[in-house]
Amino acid sequence: MDLGRGKVKYLLIEKHIRNLIDKSEIRDGEKLPTIRQLAQLLKVNNVTIVNAYKSLQNKGYAVSKMGSGTYAKKRDTNKNFNREYSRALKKIFSNKIGNYIDFTGEMASGEFFQINFFKDVLNEVLDRDGSEALIYQEPLGYEGLRRSISDIFWKGSVNAEDILIISGAQQGIDVVSKAILNTYDSVVVEKPTYSGALSVFKSRRSDIFEIPIEKNGVNVDKLEKILQKNNIKCFYTMSYFQNPSGISYNDEKKKQILRLAEIYNFYIIEDDYLSELIYDSDIKYNSFKSLDQNDRVIYIKSFSKIFLPGIRIGYLIPPRKFRENIQNSKINTDIATSSLMQRALDLYIRKGMWKDYIDMLNIKYRDMYMYMEKCIVKYLKGKVDFIKPGGGLHFYLKIKDNIKMDSITLFKEARHRGVLITPGSLYYKNPLEGKKYFKIAFSHVCRENIKKGIQILSDLITV
Repeated sequence: MDLGRGKVKYLLIEKHIRNLIDKSEIRDGEKLPTIRQLAQLLKVNNVTIVNAYKSLQNKGYAVSKMGSGTYAKKRDTNKNFNREYSRALKKIFSNKIGNYIDFTGEMASGEFFQINFFKDVLNEVLDRDGSEALIYQEPLGYEGLRRSISDIFWKGSVNAEDILIISGAQQGIDVVSKAILNTYDSVVVEKPTYSGALSVFKSRRSDIFEIPIEKNGVNVDKLEKILQKNNIKCFYTMSYFQNPSGISYNDEKKKQILRLAEIYNFYIIEDDYLSELIYDSDIKYNSFKSLDQNDRVIYIKSFSKIFLPGIRIGYLIPPRKFRENIQNSKINTDIATSSLMQRALDLYIRKGMWKDYIDMLNIKYRDMYMYMEKCIVKYLKGKVDFIKPGGGLHFYLKIKDNIKMDSITLFKEARHRGVLITPGSLYYKNPLEGKKYFKIAFSHVCRENIKKGIQILSDLITV
C-alpha cells in the first residue's frame, strides 16, 4: 500500500480499507488487524491506525467491540433505492392510486370493516364515559382494554398490569430497542426480515446478524453457531406469516429457540404478525410467548395490521426483568395512546365484535389467497418459485435464476404498466441478496385485478 506524500496517512489507510470493504475483499463482520499488527505492517505509529479505525467507525464502515477488536461493517447500499421506492409510492398514493393495481398493501382493507358497528361502539363509550374518554390518559394504556386483552386473548395467563398499550408494532420494536439495547449490542434477525425492524436496529447502531429463514423458521444450527461466538442481546422474529417470506414457525423450532435463549442468555422479540389469518388447517397457533417458561419473550401485537390502520393501537408484553425500562421508554416516547380509541376497542372486543370481524376476514381473505395462488401457478409457471404461506395477506416470489431480470427492474417496469410490487431488496442488510425476490399482497386488490396484475408481471418476466 502506497501511503503517498502530502496527505494525512490515517485518511489514506482508512480509504484503502473502505475500498476493500466495498469490494467485499474484506467481508462484512470480518475482524480487522489489531492496531499494533497493522501499524507494524504499514510501518506507521499506533496513533495513525487508531485514527484510521475511528474514521471508519464514523463513516459506518467499522464497529468496535470492547475487549474484542474492530470489525468491518458493510455500508447500507440499499438506502438510495429505499428512498426512490418510498418517494415513488408517496407520489402515487397522494395523487392517483386508483390508476394502479396495488400489490403493496400490508394490512387488511377497510372495505370489509363494518363501520356502523364501530360507530355505535364509539357513541356508547361517549355516552358511558363522557369527556373522560377524551381527556383522561393512562400512561400504560386504558385498564379496561388491558383487562380485555388478558381475559379474552390470553385467558388470564398474562396479568393485565404486565400489558402495555402501544401505537402499533413499529413503535413496539422502537420502544423495546431503546429500553434494552445499547450502542453496538448484537442482535439476530431473520433473513429476509421486516424492513422497519432493520431500520430501528440500524438507528441503534446495533451489530446485526442475519439467519436464513427456512420452511419452518430460521436455521437453528446456524443460530447456535452465532450464539457460541457472539454475545447476542436479542433475536427479532415474526412467528406467523413472516414479512416478507410468509413462513411460519412450527412448535418444535420455537421450543428449540426458547431453549437456546435460556442457555445463551438472550431475549426473543416476537412480532406476532397477522396470526389471526390462518387458512391452512395444518398450521396451529402457539406463540413463542405462550410456550415461554423462562420469561424470555418480549411479545408485540398490532391491531392496526388487521383492524383499521388509523386507530394505531397494539400491545406489548415484556419480561418482568425489563418491564419498568420498557414502560418508561414508551412513556418517554409519546406518554399515551388515544384514550377514546382504546375504550372503543375494549368494548368492541367485549361485545364479541372482534371475533365476528376476524371470522369474516378469514372467509373473505381465504378466497382471495386461493385465487392469487391459482393465478401465480397459472401465469407465472416456469418464471418464479414460491412457498405457500398458508395464511396472511401476501406471497413472496423468487424470479428463477435462469431469468436475467431482477426485482428492482421489475418494480420500475411494472409501475409503468400500472402495477405496484415490493422488491425483495428492501428486506436484507445486503440488498443484492434480495434482487431476485418480490412480494405481492392481495388485501387491496379485487379478483379481476389480481388476474390482470399477475398477467402483466408474467409479460414483463421474460425467460
